[in-house]
Amino acid sequence: MSVAERPEERETAAAAASPERWLGHSDASPDEGVEEDLPLIDEKAVEQLTEGLISHYLPDLQRSKSALQELTQNQVVLLETLEQEISKFKECNSILDINALFSEAKHYHNKLVNIRNEMMMLHEKTSKLKKRALKLQQKRQKEELEREQQREKELEREKQLTAKPARRT
Repeated sequence: MSVAERPEERETAAAAASPERWLGHSDASPDEGVEEDLPLIDEKAVEQLTEGLISHYLPDLQRSKSALQELTQNQVVLLETLEQEISKFKECNSILDINALFSEAKHYHNKLVNIRNEMMMLHEKTSKLKKRALKLQQKRQKEELEREQQREKELEREKQLTAKPARRT
């Protein structure tokens, strides 16, 4: 007799295929009969299979773990290097700021030198003008003195030219 011909197996096959069993509408617990379906397992065989499985995958897992640790260390090194590069860029920016300050200081230094040169030139001009003014003042005073002396001479001459009454003796 085949499986489909046995009546008790047809009922269990029909019950297993029914949607009620899969949707949880069955009266039986889902764990019911699980132990009955499983064959007896040897503990030693389970332990050997576990050891075999572990020995098969453990080296790969350990290599993966060491590779991940190496990657993590490399990331830490890269992060430190990146931080150093960032600090170098910050230093470059501060150097650029310092360069800008130096160029500005040079600009103002040039302005001060120009102002100093102008002041020296103005001082020289004023000194020359003072000397010239002093010479002109001395020349005027000399001319005025000469004019005064000329007037006095003319007055003296006029006095001498004026008629004098004769003396009676």
